[in-house]
Amino acid sequence: MAKMNFGGVEENVVTRPEFPLEKAREVLKDETIAVLGYGVQGPGQSLNLKDNGFNVIVGQRKGSKSWDKAVEDGWVPGETLFDIEEACEKATIIEYLLSDAGQISVWPTVKKHLTAGKALYFSHGFGITYNDKTGIVPPADVDVILVAPKGSGTSLRRLFLQGKGINSSYAIYQDATGKAYERVIALGVGVGSGYLFETTFKREVYSDLTGERGTLMGAIQGIFAAQYQVLRENGHTPSEAFNETVEELSQSLMPLIAENGMDWMYANCSTTAQRGALDWWKKFRDATLPVFKDLYESVKTGNEAQISIDSNSKPDYREKLNAELKELHDSEIWRTGETVRALRPERSR
Repeated sequence: MAKMNFGGVEENVVTRPEFPLEKAREVLKDETIAVLGYGVQGPGQSLNLKDNGFNVIVGQRKGSKSWDKAVEDGWVPGETLFDIEEACEKATIIEYLLSDAGQISVWPTVKKHLTAGKALYFSHGFGITYNDKTGIVPPADVDVILVAPKGSGTSLRRLFLQGKGINSSYAIYQDATGKAYERVIALGVGVGSGYLFETTFKREVYSDLTGERGTLMGAIQGIFAAQYQVLRENGHTPSEAFNETVEELSQSLMPLIAENGMDWMYANCSTTAQRGALDWWKKFRDATLPVFKDLYESVKTGNEAQISIDSNSKPDYREKLNAELKELHDSEIWRTGETVRALRPERSR
């Protein structure tokens, strides 16, 4: 573990050179890792672990679409694919990657198989941080650890197949065996991270829920919709409005920002764009800062967690969710986006 300085703040960071894959394999050579859930993070993490040479099995509800997807991905029923309870019995490390609602409902089954010395692994701090709402309270004699990739499970897998890694946070909630640190870092390296930074379960879920509702999805969709609407109301065509709002950002600028930073982008654009961006960014910051403060407070108090739990537990949840997603899909901005994406030129070969 190394101390790294970010803007005057020291953080604990682990990188691949100091904890290589060979060391991770050695740490986990006698472990059986059961990945529970095959939805968002499950496929990427389990496949990366398997390809990296770890002993991995998958636990999933038989007869579900996710079970069928696991079979399609090469997991073999009765050999590497089991129902959740059998996977828990076989595992020494249980990766609890079900949805937050799924974790609540399956917890009684998982808990009875958490015998002394096992490890319970999360990729989200929700279940532990809000355990007064979820009921997820692990036994005192097991390790409770977290590795949270800073990207979707799809990105985790794609980058792995490209020979690249993805940043992840790690946390230790409970170290019953004295091996929690080596276990969590080995698992982080195993799932495809080359840069792991320390956090806590609480900080992970607070930042994650804020990010999802903020710049990662909620706020960016709101900003897209607002700019698109203003352009359309002023006579711009759907194609022009979409390209200026979404396409140029996602296809051209974001990759450059990821490589070089926003400061580099400001220094390497036209003088007209540069002047406008410098004049307007603080106005957007000041306009949205109160919203972000409200959002963080709602996360911190547990209000967002309660809304999620209440919503997901309703019998018509899936029906209402699909209706909301359909509304988004059918909106003009994203119908235009579908057409624009189809018209992207293929790279010359």
